Amino acid sequence: MNRDRVLIAGAGPVGLVAAANLVRHGVPVTVLEANSGLSDESRASTFHPPTLDMLERLGVSKPLIAEGLIAPQFQYRSKRNGLIAQFDFQAIADATAHPFRLQCEQSRLTRILLDGLSGQPNFDIVFSSKVCGVSKAAGGVDLAVERNGRSETERGRFLIGADGARSETRNALAIAFEGFTWPERFLVVSTPFDFHTVIDDLVCVNYVADPQRWHFLLQIPGLWRIMFPIAAHESDVLALSPEFAQSLMGQLVPGIARYEIAHTTLYRVHQRVAETFRKGRAFLIGDAAHINNPLGGMGMNGGVHDAINLTDRLTEIWHGRKGVAELDRFDLQRRLVTKEYVERQSIQNKKNMESEGTEFRDRLVRMAADAQQTREYLLAVSMISSLRRAEELG
Repeated sequence: MNRDRVLIAGAGPVGLVAAANLVRHGVPVTVLEANSGLSDESRASTFHPPTLDMLERLGVSKPLIAEGLIAPQFQYRSKRNGLIAQFDFQAIADATAHPFRLQCEQSRLTRILLDGLSGQPNFDIVFSSKVCGVSKAAGGVDLAVERNGRSETERGRFLIGADGARSETRNALAIAFEGFTWPERFLVVSTPFDFHTVIDDLVCVNYVADPQRWHFLLQIPGLWRIMFPIAAHESDVLALSPEFAQSLMGQLVPGIARYEIAHTTLYRVHQRVAETFRKGRAFLIGDAAHINNPLGGMGMNGGVHDAINLTDRLTEIWHGRKGVAELDRFDLQRRLVTKEYVERQSIQNKKNMESEGTEFRDRLVRMAADAQQTREYLLAVSMISSLRRAEELG
């Protein structure tokens, strides 16, 4: 099928952000989603300040904030010593219109985005359409799509692969996914129990360090999500058993042995970056381009930053204001900041959680007590520093 459009593989938050930014600039888009509908999975649940700034440009930040929890502070704690340090995003209020994290499931964003896109003349979405091949075409890209048991062809001027960590687009483009897999898996336990009632001065985002079994406590609307590392010798069957989850939860608050558990999720954790984010007129963004451990909530946010960076450039090219060479800057900026900032910061976050030594505690206390160090730290963990670094690269 011949279409002078941008094709986007994947209707997750990253793919739909890309679509929304293109459509608002008058660029026609077709989104191809392998599943029969939008995902209901909670998955990522933290939106950083600059991500909310970007979503405001798309007109979706206010409805998203209305469905989530505003988290102006986050804490570091330890099992042994309790609260170590608290950081407040008000310290970087001059650098963002949203000096807070928003705790809200990504599935809420995808529905808000799709509601806004539905009925737009430049937007089309086709479900049950799995990418199974990519090839060059004159002035564009041919995409082989498996649909209704047969292969069909979609043609577009550009292709954006936003189809997740197991990206069929990346595989079809033969782009290596370099990196490693952590030996631990992560178990996320969700409960409606309100930890504010039993832990003094708790905030919505809390990282609890421990050399044996760290955890984090994140509040989302109606639930708390608690993540634990699962050692290599602990089997999947054991980790997913109700009693094992209760045994981990029973270590959180003295005197509380059992919790109502809404659901549990076990998954492997990777640190990988694609060898390139661009191959001709095809691009990778989000988890298709890079994945990292979830400590710090940088995966989905980095994907949204990819989407805006790329689609801003595609808009300029589409309307003839810049040449195709402009697209080289997307790969230069986003891949380098992913390696320099997102990978490094997420790995350091994990190391910090595994430590309860005095050096870690003392560093956090000093940082929290010094206004300049606090500011620099918040600019880094909110991902504002990585965006500024990208701009420096030109």
